[in-house]
Amino acid sequence: MLANFLIPIHPAGWRFIAIFAGVTLALAWTPLFWPLFIATGWCVYFFRDPPRLTPTRAGLFVAPADGLVLKVEAAVPPRELGLGDQPMMRISTFLSVFDVHINRIPVDATVDVVAYHPGRFLAASDDKAGDENERQSVSLTLADGRKAVVVQIAGLVARRIVCHLRPGQIVRAGERYGLIRFGSRTDLYLPAGVVPLVASGQRMIGGETVMADDRATDAGPRGAAEL
Repeated sequence: MLANFLIPIHPAGWRFIAIFAGVTLALAWTPLFWPLFIATGWCVYFFRDPPRLTPTRAGLFVAPADGLVLKVEAAVPPRELGLGDQPMMRISTFLSVFDVHINRIPVDATVDVVAYHPGRFLAASDDKAGDENERQSVSLTLADGRKAVVVQIAGLVARRIVCHLRPGQIVRAGERYGLIRFGSRTDLYLPAGVVPLVASGQRMIGGETVMADDRATDAGPRGAAEL
């Protein structure tokens, strides 16, 4: 039962938790103690890193992040990846400051290109955020040579993108590969012919929710029993 309550904390969070806790203790005898105590609790909550059970069937694309699906639409992938101007199906997921911010690999693949693009810090839900905000883009090559793309996008509050991937690295669906602090967006671009199974307004669980299925022939949300 303890495992249900003692959720691991991502190593990148301990420095921030220590800062919050230190300031709280330093001001323990002031009226600021309780607001700072709550802020420290939120910091611990923000950096939680719960284990996830990833579906293993070939052809499935799992959510690269927790959050709410903003849009499912065709869009040109980030230009810094050099994939051309052909639109790919893009699923955009918004992460609030209360969502788990660990990013996960959506599909078994080999990392092709990892490219950072400096930019603005518009609200992650803004339509312009995908093109104008700071981002870290990753091109993945599937076993059959097709490309998928996952993009970490900074938001209004998020000012730091962490990505641990390198070109040539072999990755598996559900693996942790980075995080964004503190509120952001993650985009998944699907290879041609792969059908999205999610819709705007649907909530994702990173590393678990199936976003697309290479074997599916019809678009739209689908229950787990149909997979």
